[in-house]
Amino acid sequence: MKNITIIALALAVAGTCFVTMSHADQDSYSYEGVDDNYSSNDMRDGRVDLGPRPFYLVEGMDEGKLKDRLMQCKDGPFYRTDFSIGHRGAALQFPEHSDVSYMAAARMGAGIVECDVTFTKDGELVCRHSECDLHTTTNIVATPLNDKCTVPWTGPVDADHPAPMCCTSDLTLEEFKGLKAKMDASDPKATTPEGYLGGTAGWRTDLYTGRAHVMTFKESIAMNQALGVKHTPELKNATHQDRINAIFGGQEQYAQKFADTMEDAGVAPRDTWPQSFNLEDVFYWIDNTNYGKQAVYLLDYDTNKDDIIIQAPYDTMDRMEFFMMLKKRGVNIIAPPMPALLTLSSKGDIVPSKLAKHLKRMGFDIITWTLERSDLRHGASKAGYYYDFDPTGKAIRKDSDMYKALDVLAKEVKILGIFSDWPATVTYYDNCMGLNINRR
Repeated sequence: MKNITIIALALAVAGTCFVTMSHADQDSYSYEGVDDNYSSNDMRDGRVDLGPRPFYLVEGMDEGKLKDRLMQCKDGPFYRTDFSIGHRGAALQFPEHSDVSYMAAARMGAGIVECDVTFTKDGELVCRHSECDLHTTTNIVATPLNDKCTVPWTGPVDADHPAPMCCTSDLTLEEFKGLKAKMDASDPKATTPEGYLGGTAGWRTDLYTGRAHVMTFKESIAMNQALGVKHTPELKNATHQDRINAIFGGQEQYAQKFADTMEDAGVAPRDTWPQSFNLEDVFYWIDNTNYGKQAVYLLDYDTNKDDIIIQAPYDTMDRMEFFMMLKKRGVNIIAPPMPALLTLSSKGDIVPSKLAKHLKRMGFDIITWTLERSDLRHGASKAGYYYDFDPTGKAIRKDSDMYKALDVLAKEVKILGIFSDWPATVTYYDNCMGLNINRR
């Protein structure tokens, strides 16, 4: 494995604390490939650098009890917490599923960091949000590997030039490792491949793309272990199921390799929350591996219909019957997105949704997604999917109001944790409120 030169994270440090682990714990963490520019000891001791953003958001809140409580914590101390989950790392400003993104998440106090898992042509597992997103998340179209894409970039996307599609399954592991990670964006009208790689949204940044490396699943596990954080890998559905069948022999074998990779790396079942939108994957882990107890069923949600989305053949069941079946099959954790769990009262206050109350009554633990994945500077009415529970922006009028939604999720829905593209925002809240006992 190539040595990885790690960017010195340029996060302004607003609160720092140190938690010392036992020597036995420290000896169990190793990450081959980290060179002398980085020492994992810096984060194994629990150091948390929240940077200025949580304080900026709290200071921008309207006066009231919640702001008063959060302001009281501005001097820390701050600790890493499992309530704070790094969504693709710290993808608000760092290229998702890259080494620098994962390290930034750990630095911001995420106790758990996510690798979305897909596969290469030679059957190796790698960290990407989709089998076929390389054309927007890496530099592939500006390299000779563009020719190997399922659909290469050939020019401005129009009637004569189709949109590119570059897949991890188009490449061998060695070829994949030669790519550079970038912010997920593109400019379809660009006339050069370098131009196509642009298009980053104005509320994000390309500032941290210079030394961002793509990661394999094994490397992500090793890095988490080196940094002292836990794991929540998601086995991604394939864009090309026929390639899954040809490479692994079928979906179950794919799910088994995913589990074998964790077991071979020494990942304890208590330290990982494997996820999938494919219920069959979750059932497989429950029935055939040591990782089923904390397996997470990711439940999608259609905001247009205000209803959950259930995959076939289970979509013929009524909702109560479906959830009862999940309980009987050993599913303990459900992960719907934020708009499925929140709604507004007649007074315009954020409150738990009927679904949230239903899941809690049935005894499910709940994880949700995703904070800091929306531009909230103009409120919920323009923020998109994650804030569709407040379509007119009655409750969420500005970015600081995300703490109002987080407060309801934590105290009333009583979620186990929440994914965030900027984990420091969640770390600050949980440390201040003292809701989560899994702090290190």
